[in-house]
Amino acid sequence: MAPPRRGGGGSRWAKRYAGWLVLSDTLIVLTSLTLATILGSQPYMLPALHGRTEVSVIFVAATIAGVILLLLSMLGSRNSRVVGTGTEEYRAVVHAVFLSFAGVALVAYLASVAGIHFVLFFGLLSAGGALVLSRWLFRKWLVRRRRRGEWSDRVLIVGSEQSIAKTAADLARTPAAGLHVVGACTPSGRIADYIPGTNIAVSGSVTNVIETMERVGADTVLISSSNELDAGTVRSLSWKLEPGRHHLIVAPSLTDIGGPRLHTRPVAGLPLVHVETPRYGGGKLYAKRAFDIAASGMLLLILSPLLVIVAVLVGATTPGGILFRQERVGLGGETFPMLKFRSMFIDAEERLAELQAVAGDRGNDVMFKMKDDPRVTTVGRFLRRYSLDELPQLLNVLRGSMSLVGPRPPLVREVELYSDTVHRRFLVKPGITGLWQVSGRSDLNWEDTVRLDLFYVENWTLTGDFAILFKTVRAVLKTDGAY
Repeated sequence: MAPPRRGGGGSRWAKRYAGWLVLSDTLIVLTSLTLATILGSQPYMLPALHGRTEVSVIFVAATIAGVILLLLSMLGSRNSRVVGTGTEEYRAVVHAVFLSFAGVALVAYLASVAGIHFVLFFGLLSAGGALVLSRWLFRKWLVRRRRRGEWSDRVLIVGSEQSIAKTAADLARTPAAGLHVVGACTPSGRIADYIPGTNIAVSGSVTNVIETMERVGADTVLISSSNELDAGTVRSLSWKLEPGRHHLIVAPSLTDIGGPRLHTRPVAGLPLVHVETPRYGGGKLYAKRAFDIAASGMLLLILSPLLVIVAVLVGATTPGGILFRQERVGLGGETFPMLKFRSMFIDAEERLAELQAVAGDRGNDVMFKMKDDPRVTTVGRFLRRYSLDELPQLLNVLRGSMSLVGPRPPLVREVELYSDTVHRRFLVKPGITGLWQVSGRSDLNWEDTVRLDLFYVENWTLTGDFAILFKTVRAVLKTDGAY
């Protein structure tokens, strides 16, 4: 059963979407537990309390269903703030299934209920898998609608023109978050004007936010800078918002900092945000290296037939070596020879200056990337399209000069153009893949490339690495930005 085609504004879309999730969750849980009851070999009545009484297996299955559905609601798995983006929704679903299993198993043990093992294991296992799959399918549908500006919160941004433009650009990069900008309030409040560099209309002044919300049909106020609004004004604004229909978001000046490093603690009525200092050593660093060794060694073994085929194709189609070694800058600013399958003609470096003068770099001020580069061979174009030319870097990972996931390893001539802040990318090992690859690859401009690399450096985690590796497979198959 498909969700409805369009959603309303305000909290209406959230209620409708949550309703569809409730219906889907209920059907999945009841179906899974019904199948477990039918397929199980347990009798209709199960002995309990050491045989002194009996309990219906249907009652047990219904209790399990009720517990898991209740936990899905209590843990906020259908909250409008977690659907569409991030992993919180999936964590809540898995958490609900785990707690249901643990709770029912404990009660069954204390009550000496025998014969529910199959219902408990098969029912919850199949329900958990189906729930995660259904949430993923619903999310795909929701994100497609949100890219059109539908089924989203309608946001009125309040702040300076510069902060509004920056916040709007950040939100535009993540339409899955469901925050659709419909207007702005600035100190000047110039009606019929636009925020410079954007298509966002100035809809009012910071002094008439509530009236402006009603006029543009916004349901969410996002304060992008606090310079124009003191604490008393923000508090007064929050009191005027209609509970359940209007929302208030305050964007702190902290940018590109991952959620695990942020901790909010109220002190004397002040919502203090603690920012953990990033750490580049310790146990998780050793775990990352252990994973790199195990994964790269396994991949080299599994992909060895493909590596041989690619090597033969490269060597047989054009003159020159099979592997291309290039000095790159890695951990601590040290250089190392990065390996790739040769995808260009042997005079590629000599022709670089000529191409830079003719074509330039459209969109990237430091890295030279050019579509339909005439230096790329026919086989090389295919290899680049599916990133097969990068496979020899598994040897770099095994040796320790690279990691599976990390910032892009730059050329020495690129590093000479870096600003001081960009050098922070050398605090971790460069990677075969990274945020830059799963976010657009060569289509990214220099500012976005740096922003993604530095975000990774400041916030990397092992679970984040696994997520990037999963997304890399999808990015490679789509071949977007690969040239």
